[in-house]
Amino acid sequence: MTSASPARSLSDRTYLQLREDIVAGKLQAGAKLKLEGLMQDYGVGMSPLREALARLIGDRMVTTEAQRGFWVAPMSLAELDDLTRVRSLLETEAISSAIVKGDAAWMQSVTDTFSQLADIEAQLPASAEALTPQLLEAWESSNRAFHASLVAAADSPIIIRFRQQLYQQSERYRRVSLTASRGWRSVTEEHLAIYEAVRDRNVLRACKMTEIHLTRTADEVRKAFAAANPERFLAAT
Repeated sequence: MTSASPARSLSDRTYLQLREDIVAGKLQAGAKLKLEGLMQDYGVGMSPLREALARLIGDRMVTTEAQRGFWVAPMSLAELDDLTRVRSLLETEAISSAIVKGDAAWMQSVTDTFSQLADIEAQLPASAEALTPQLLEAWESSNRAFHASLVAAADSPIIIRFRQQLYQQSERYRRVSLTASRGWRSVTEEHLAIYEAVRDRNVLRACKMTEIHLTRTADEVRKAFAAANPERFLAAT
């Protein structure tokens, strides 16, 4: 098996670094991305930088206009509502299919990822202000793995792919709520409710708990926007 070329590895690394800085808000929504500055900040040449930006455009995290440059994609309540609505449709469809199609190995994977997530959530501090970057990254990784495992047995690769894209687009919004909200909601209980419904192969309850989970996440984002400076995050809605 051949390893990735140095150029591809550099492009991948740049993409991941830029993406994380956008999700974390280090590169703010609506900010102009100056190529010369990015090349210096990320220690990368123009070719891999443009490849990384092209991928981020595909992720809808960067926008571009011909001959005018690149910008961090804006955030808006309208997009948040749209993401939540469509994610709910895809997530529930995928979970329904996975519960029907999933075998014992799939269920064990769901159990394992839930256990890992629960262990991380037991370590979460009482307030978002006390959340360390390391614990945040561990939670994000475990949360991503749990939600991916729930739909892994669905029989529609297209739904799974679109669902993954929407999950990635939602990360910026969720990160705002984690770092700027007034505190933690009972997210552990929400994950437990979803897990138990899937474990019991109760399709209706699993879908309902998933819808509630996504709606409450969107509500937390709204609270975070209201508590912070909305102009920092929001385009016109």
